[in-house]
Amino acid sequence: MRATLPGRPRPRIQRGAALVIALLMLVILTILALSGINTATTELTMAGNEQYRRNAAQAATAGVEQAITRLGTVPTSTGAAPTEVGPTLLPGSTSERYSTSTRYLGDELGLPQSSADKFVGLHFQIDSTGTSLRNATDAQSQGVMVVAASGSGGGGGNFGQIGGGLE
Repeated sequence: MRATLPGRPRPRIQRGAALVIALLMLVILTILALSGINTATTELTMAGNEQYRRNAAQAATAGVEQAITRLGTVPTSTGAAPTEVGPTLLPGSTSERYSTSTRYLGDELGLPQSSADKFVGLHFQIDSTGTSLRNATDAQSQGVMVVAASGSGGGGGNFGQIGGGLE
């Protein structure tokens, strides 16, 4: 047995409870840090996907706009095959593309606010699909009516456009 000096208390036996608590706190902090990193990575991926989806929507919109400029080349006979264009790379882009399909739907006679039988409304439908990275896609459909002189539509596709607008 060991002798102790008078007036000094005897040292207690240490059991290591502080070490166990410190290790548990370290494990909890590590789990929280990993969870935060995982959440941040997931949110960054989601933000990137949303950006690619927007790029695909912009490409589809550009396809609709380009198809509108080419309406004069679409055959205006009922039953004609749709005019297909694409996939076309979006100008100024390296990955966004669009493809369009334009078809003639028919005529509308007796347009309101116009001279009787002097103008006809030519109805078209444009379907456009835009694509971007990470397989992001967007599909848009747009109806268009072109006002043309009566008798200039039907068969040729070169209808002598007078004016036009979106429905």
